[in-house]
Parts: sequence; structure tokens; C-alpha cells
Amino acid sequence: MTRERTPGKPRLVVLASTYPRWDGDHEPGFVHALARSLTDRFDVVAIVPHAPGALRREVLDGVTVVRYRYALEPLETLVNDGGIAANLKRSRWKWLLLPAFIVMQWWEARRWLTEDTVVHAHWLIPQGLVACALRRPYVLTAHGADVFSLRGKLLSCAKRIALRSASAWTVVSRAMVCPLVELGAATPPDVRPMGVDLASVFTPDPDVSRDTAHLLFVGRLVEKKGVDVLLHAFLRIRAVMPATRLTIVGHGPLRHELETLAASLCIADGIVFTGPLDQSSLVPMYRKATIFVAPFRETSSGDQEGLGLVMVEALGCGCPVIASDLPATQDVLSGMPGCVAVPPDDPDALASAIVSVLQAPREAADAAATGRSSLCERFDWVSVSDGYADLFLRTRKMFR
Repeated sequence: MTRERTPGKPRLVVLASTYPRWDGDHEPGFVHALARSLTDRFDVVAIVPHAPGALRREVLDGVTVVRYRYALEPLETLVNDGGIAANLKRSRWKWLLLPAFIVMQWWEARRWLTEDTVVHAHWLIPQGLVACALRRPYVLTAHGADVFSLRGKLLSCAKRIALRSASAWTVVSRAMVCPLVELGAATPPDVRPMGVDLASVFTPDPDVSRDTAHLLFVGRLVEKKGVDVLLHAFLRIRAVMPATRLTIVGHGPLRHELETLAASLCIADGIVFTGPLDQSSLVPMYRKATIFVAPFRETSSGDQEGLGLVMVEALGCGCPVIASDLPATQDVLSGMPGCVAVPPDDPDALASAIVSVLQAPREAADAAATGRSSLCERFDWVSVSDGYADLFLRTRKMFR
């Protein structure tokens, strides 16, 4: 049985792959954060894949979360611990899970449709195809991996179908506009990033003193994050400033490989791999770190970062950022004082930039703090969710 629609609110059905499995989960939560921020204006139902240990259905922060089954529970591993693209690359057999993954999301989603439902599909494939098959107005949001990876004629055709059938489509950074226009999108996109709670969570604390030689990385341990480049840069940094420390927060398929690399470079004594941490643990780390480092890269498959909200979280807490100079990072760092962009895959350039900031950490932190108001205008959830709500309501009116 489906839940009746909340009186006075139109229904918004959210389709996604990556979604928190439970409250406080370390999996990326930006889709849920957007859904949660819209519950005052919509009856929000999220249709997402089940994972081992997760509830089949629950109300999480006002969002009805429905987790559909697509395999035997031990095999429901297509999404978590690295994302779909990384999991498919690492374990080819998981391609066998895709047909049921798509069909069962469509089957579950159709049970929650009402006459005036608007669908928000996150990622071109497979969610864009699911939304297309539902035959309801839908807004399609591209996040990065769905644009830059999963290439080939068949996959490109699927992306094109999803784009051309969408009532409206958005991208989270300007980096994705040209690739998708070239793919044949029928309408121009809106550039609408995901957001960060810059008002009450990711905030500076004037009572907390920053460390003087402490580097921080937060993210999935996958190829496109470039953590191996950071380790090689750290070797160079330690030769000049041996007291420097590095904390690596996150999980993923490359963790063991990266720990082995750190040991082989004889720098493991200065590095802590914490594993994944929840939001409440991250905020104090952003507030104390000297520099947040985002050494992102484009992989051989073409995959690259779509936006990099971890940089926004760090900047929100007043932490200077050094990142690779990629289209997506330019969207975040543009006009932000105290931030440095370096060529990707260049440990020498990365090390040089980090050393320069470590030699004058107070100046960098003071500069980063001056750009916070601009950051809030672009990325705080209040402004981000208002923009998405307006888009959904316009889409709904078009088809009534």
C-alpha cells in the first residue's frame, strides 16, 4: 500500500542511487539533504535501492524513503562503497545486477505516482531512463560520473533518451553543460549545484585555533579523487617541513593500495586514515585543519569530479582550500580568496602550493574567511532548495 498524499502538498518523487542507508550513514547525503529541505512544500518520496542492513521503508527527516529490492540482500552491493561507476569497473559481474536495479526502481516508483506528481531523477542513467518510463513530467539532474564516465554507443544513446524526454534538466556545475549539449539535449540546462548547510552546521568557530601544519582530505578513495598524487606531494612536503601531518577521511576500493603506497614512500608515520566519518565529526576537523586539499583528476575513462561539495564544507568552516584546476573546482573556487588551483596529476605543483600556504597559514585563513558571504549565496541549502522548488512547481504547472 502506498501512503496517501499529504493534503495541500504536491507529491515529489525522488529517484536516486546514492542515498543514506540509515540516519547518520557515511554515504554521500546530498540527495537526501535536498529532499529534506523540500518537505515544507512537497510530499517527498525517495525511491532508492536497498542495501544490506537498511530498512525497506522509513520516514527520515520528513522524507518517505522507500528502498526497493533488486537482488538477494548479500548481493545488493551495486551502489555503496565507491559508487556505481567504480563498482562496475572493479567487479564486472555487477553489470548483471543492472537490469533488475532499473526495472525494480521503475516498478516501485510507479506505485507512488499521483495525478500531479513531479519526478526528480538524479543521474542520467539509470534514473533518467526510469523517469522516462514513468511517463510523468520529470526534472533530470546530472552530477558528474553519469556525464564523464559510462561511455559507449549504447550508454550515450540511453543518456540522450533521458535528456530529450526530460521536462527540464539541471547540472550541478558548468563543467557538464557542453558535454551534454553536444550529446543532444533538447533544452538548455539550469546550472544548479547541490547545497551545504552553511547557516548552522558548516560554520567557523572563532574559539577554535587552527593547527599550523595539518592537511586534510575528505572523500571517496577512488581514482578520480587523486589521493595518490597527494601522497607523492606529501613526501616532498615532509622533506621541507617534516612536522606536517595529513589526515585522510573516507573509504573506498583504493584504501589498501593507498596505505601500501604511503608505507612504501616512508611517510605513513605522518598520515592517519580515519575511514568514513559522519558530519558531526567532520566539522571540528574542517575548523582545525590548516589546509583542505582536493587533488582531483580526470581518469583514463574520462570520469572526473562533478562539483566537489567537500570544498564548500571546508570553506564554510573557514578552511583554506588547494585543489586541482578542473572545470568543476573552478565553479567552487571562482572568486574565493585564500584558495589555490594547481594543475592536476602534478605532485610537484601541489607540494609547492601547500608549502607556500603552510609558511603563512594565518594569512590564508583570514583570506578564506572573507569569501564566506559569496559562498552562502551560491551553496547554502536555503537558496539552493528555493531554486529547485520553483523549478518543480513550474514543471508541474506546464503539465496540468
